[in-house]
Amino acid sequence: MPDRLTTLTRYTIEQEHLHPGSSGEFSALINVVATAAKIIANQVMRGAILDAREGYSGGRRLDALTDEVMVAQTQWTGHLSGLLSEQREEVLAIAAAPGRGKYLLAFDALDGASNIDVNLPVGSIFSILRAPTSVIDGEGEPTEADFRQPGVQQVCAGFTLYGPATMLVLTTGSGVDGFTLDREIGAFVLTHPQMRIPDDSAGFAINAANERFWERPVRRYVQECLDGVDGPRGRDFNMRWVASLVADTFHILTRGGVYLYPRDTRHHAQDGRVSLLYGANPIAFIVEQAGGAATTGHHRVMTVTPTEVHQRVPFIFGSRNEVLRIERYHAEPDAGPSFDSSLFGTRSLFRPAKHEQRT
Repeated sequence: MPDRLTTLTRYTIEQEHLHPGSSGEFSALINVVATAAKIIANQVMRGAILDAREGYSGGRRLDALTDEVMVAQTQWTGHLSGLLSEQREEVLAIAAAPGRGKYLLAFDALDGASNIDVNLPVGSIFSILRAPTSVIDGEGEPTEADFRQPGVQQVCAGFTLYGPATMLVLTTGSGVDGFTLDREIGAFVLTHPQMRIPDDSAGFAINAANERFWERPVRRYVQECLDGVDGPRGRDFNMRWVASLVADTFHILTRGGVYLYPRDTRHHAQDGRVSLLYGANPIAFIVEQAGGAATTGHHRVMTVTPTEVHQRVPFIFGSRNEVLRIERYHAEPDAGPSFDSSLFGTRSLFRPAKHEQRT
């Protein structure tokens, strides 16, 4: 292998050398998660075959299978005290004997599983937190309370993207690095060092089908984008939506933009739709380390104190200046278009106003 290639193993060892006294436990955990990602990547490639063989659809079998892979690869290593999975109602405790590790792992093993049927990108998301000393010492079982840490306390966050290439994007709080799986050597190789999101952008990602449920600040922002060069923003914007959080995140990391999955008026008992601990927090950590910003509309995502392990929140992130603008609009909720405005009433994203229709 040419010396110029930096594998994930080499990368984690070099990072470890920057922290004298490091035990190597954290580096080993990262490489175990990477191994799980390789196995999941192979399962995703065979996704439709697996589902067809067992009579499943919509990635349901793969959802369960990838969860099992992540648990099986990480729970035996001695690096963890507990796991929290999108697929499991309760925290999974690691046996106290022969010893528990220093960390907690929260993950969604297959984000965007509904895309399997239409062969669009999916991925895995993970967040690593420190375990309490009492749990490490075997004085008690890890509980949900141990996982309910705000995002600012994350030790590491990352995601894998299973697309034309399998990518691993990672932060430990010193920037964001991207790795590509080289299948010839079976290793992740550093291909996107120190990824950065531009402060400004002319792209946004939102599910326009939910237009009628958006709150007024989101309508205001989207209308200004759609008004383009003739509107208050003075430039044209592009709109896209993949329905895969990891795919949209990678696009923003490489090309800029802003992603909006805002609170909508349908779910009064539920503040948002994106999981906080194994979705919004790890992505927010990555985005901030790449120079972007992440908000619920009212609060920085990583300062939200979780009230339950499967809590969901509104999630808006990407190019810093665009996110700050959207946050400012949420602080001015009565400004901008109402539901019956020219854009969102008689005209929508896809319906022209009456005076624009042909007779």
